[in-house]
Amino acid sequence: MSDKFISRAAHGLRGTLDIPGDKSISHRSIMLSALADTPVEISNFLPGQDCLSTAACFQAMGVDVEFAAATGKTRLQVTGHGLHGLQEPPHILDAGNSGTTLRLMLGLMAAQPFLTTFTGDASLSERPMGRVVKPLSQMGAQIYGRAENTKLPLTIVPAAGGLHGFTYESPVASAQVKSALLLAGMYADGPTTVVEPEVSRDHTERMLAAFGVETQRTGKAVTIRPVEKFTAPASIEVPGDISSAAYWLVAGSIIPESELLLRNVGLNPTRTGIIDVLQDMGANLTFENQRESGGEPAADIRVRAAQLHGTTVTEDMMPRLIDELPIIAIAALFADGDTRVLGAHELRVKESDRLHGLEVACNAVAPGSLTVDGDDFTVHGGQTLQAGQTLASELDHRMAMSYAILGAAGAGVRIQDADCVNISYPQFYPTLEHLLK
Repeated sequence: MSDKFISRAAHGLRGTLDIPGDKSISHRSIMLSALADTPVEISNFLPGQDCLSTAACFQAMGVDVEFAAATGKTRLQVTGHGLHGLQEPPHILDAGNSGTTLRLMLGLMAAQPFLTTFTGDASLSERPMGRVVKPLSQMGAQIYGRAENTKLPLTIVPAAGGLHGFTYESPVASAQVKSALLLAGMYADGPTTVVEPEVSRDHTERMLAAFGVETQRTGKAVTIRPVEKFTAPASIEVPGDISSAAYWLVAGSIIPESELLLRNVGLNPTRTGIIDVLQDMGANLTFENQRESGGEPAADIRVRAAQLHGTTVTEDMMPRLIDELPIIAIAALFADGDTRVLGAHELRVKESDRLHGLEVACNAVAPGSLTVDGDDFTVHGGQTLQAGQTLASELDHRMAMSYAILGAAGAGVRIQDADCVNISYPQFYPTLEHLLK
């Protein structure tokens, strides 16, 4: 890993950007295609380290994943052997830094008739998996690992009596928990229902529908029934990742005289909290060429510079914008007045403790600008920034990208371990450097 200095923009950012494929949908496109018995072509796939970890895991289980060499791994064909066609891997599966790979595959592998062991990098090895292991165990899964079966490495032993359908009242609104249980539920002996405190992102349900598997939603509950076979689409187009677009939405808003057109941004309503917050703060956003892409709503978004003002982000919004909170905090630094964020406890269990990281970074560039009260925090906007601060990414891609936008909009920053952005957005720095020229 290497450090990177991001200088302050000398002018407004202008141009048209193609947003890389959605990370969440890229993961799921490979997972479900691997269970089909006909080839599926995936376009606009995100070739970040996390999604490549998912691809490698399925390759180890006999799935043919063939990348088109000329596309920079953004187009691929996946050929599986049916819903029951996965093979026992010859080695330990490495999820890398990807919590999505691990948590969703725990659900899928819990139903397989062979032993599977997962490992990951140092960061993933310390992230909590109990929230997935506990309900899977209630279905009959046998999962063993460190820290009372909650941390990597984790080994899944074939369930002696198979998996049982059940109803799970989830204490958290988590798409990863929900998705793990829905994937396991495909192989259960009866219906599986997940009830959430708030509805989390629904990419798994939408992708399942594309493969002919219907889920039933009743309020905050979603149910899946045992599945016999997939009806695979011939192709899937992954829309652009709104989490990646978020950095440019904020940069275009807070850097004076900017105007950016972001093409093919996914606008799944369970993911558009960043849009709602920025509009509440006074951002100048317009939506063009609205359409559906890969079964998901998408549009081109034009963002123009605007003077933002403070707002309040309530706890019920967390499932729709948890990954975007770091860049929202950066936007709030440049806004007039205070921005309050309530119930952000999930920030503490991401790739890093993002709440602590934001507190350290914001107060380094503007002392007293961010205060934390339990799981709530307040950003006091409109302060003078100190130039040339060094900020630690903690190997967290979303923190590194948020700090880069802070540097471009403020007085420049040095980011430690900046290369971690390759996890989700390999072209982030080249794109930013092109805009800064």
